[in-house]
Amino acid sequence: MQSYEYKVVPAPVKGEKERGLKTGAERFAHALESAMNEMAAGGWEYCRAETLPAEERSGLTSKTTVYHNLLVFRRPVGGRAAPLTLGTGTGSAQAAPAGDTPAERRERILSAFAPEGRAPRLGPAEEDEA
Repeated sequence: MQSYEYKVVPAPVKGEKERGLKTGAERFAHALESAMNEMAAGGWEYCRAETLPAEERSGLTSKTTVYHNLLVFRRPVGGRAAPLTLGTGTGSAQAAPAGDTPAERRERILSAFAPEGRAPRLGPAEEDEA
């Protein structure tokens, strides 16, 4: 039996401006299409959209229920299908090595998008003089 790993991302909440798109529906469809194509480039297959409730704080003591729109994606786990990941610097897709564990895949993806360069210089903490 095939095993899958799943990824859930928030659905776009507003459209993206693009030349030639006039209506709000066209712009929203473009934003959704871009999000889905970005996930597909990473080897994720679209499953479904969900609207789920979540309890969040409202003020100091009260709570309210809000609803979130989410997109659910999946991809096979194991050596059967080589998932795609974004390459570093080129933006093109590359096949992941066979037998890649989820932890190794996560590390490779995170390191591919890590900014390079020096860390900011931090000085000594300042003490308040009373």
